Amino acid sequence: MRTIHTPCSPRGAPLALLLIASLPACGEPDPPAVSPPAPVDQIAGPAGSLHVNDGGSGGGVPMVLVHGYAGNAEQWQAQLDHLRPGRRVVALDLRGHGRSSAPAGNEYSVDAFASDIAAVVDSLKLDRFVLVGHSMGGAAAIAYAAAHPDRVAGLVMVGTPGRTPPEQGKQMMAQIEANYDSVTAWYWNRLLTDAQPAVRDRVMAQMRSVPKEPSLVIIGALSAYDPVPALERYPGPKLAIVTSHENGPNDLQNIVRGLPTRTIEQASHWMHMDKPEEFNRVLDAFLSTLP
Repeated sequence: MRTIHTPCSPRGAPLALLLIASLPACGEPDPPAVSPPAPVDQIAGPAGSLHVNDGGSGGGVPMVLVHGYAGNAEQWQAQLDHLRPGRRVVALDLRGHGRSSAPAGNEYSVDAFASDIAAVVDSLKLDRFVLVGHSMGGAAAIAYAAAHPDRVAGLVMVGTPGRTPPEQGKQMMAQIEANYDSVTAWYWNRLLTDAQPAVRDRVMAQMRSVPKEPSLVIIGALSAYDPVPALERYPGPKLAIVTSHENGPNDLQNIVRGLPTRTIEQASHWMHMDKPEEFNRVLDAFLSTLP
């Protein structure tokens, strides 16, 4: 009987390689489809696990959003929804906030928060991005931008504190330590002037979630931090976004000569939550100026 050699037989192997080299061997199933990796939501930070909310796509420069004291990544939800159709946007929970680990030894300095930003962008391989920080997160963003100016395509400081005179800082801390509940309640109520009711309720609930001892450390670190030298070391595009309640002689826009500033009226310190549409328009206008 005559033997017929097929391309899958040993003698037909050279012909098979020439004609169908890209096909699987006879009888072998197609390789399974490879699913894309699941989004990362926890990374290893310098003081424990850090939660990140990472999403979005498109050709726009990526962005990193950093919340303020007692906040978390969810406070940026309106901005995430607005920005992510055109670019990658990452919001993180700083140490001791949201779903991130609290540090040992209450290490809550501004530089420590900046190291959280560094850990996130390095882990997610973000080489160049626009950095947006609210309040305490704005101070951390300034510190990061000063240390890594080549990686920050633009810096937006939202309600970011300016410089507290040393004597004033000492008096403030003494008052808080002596009457923590009443003084902090007065201070948060002042910051929440013109807040939308839902924003007020949400912010107050988050404020109560931070224990007293870490709060004192964070407030002390912020009052002692002078952002001006660090901000002067960052040569890139900058924008301060403030409310009409934030216009004192020691506020950032009044101590940094020539700092571009936009004001959102009739909003609380959490202006990105009170007036998200107006805030997003201001953000879009800044982004449109970037090279």
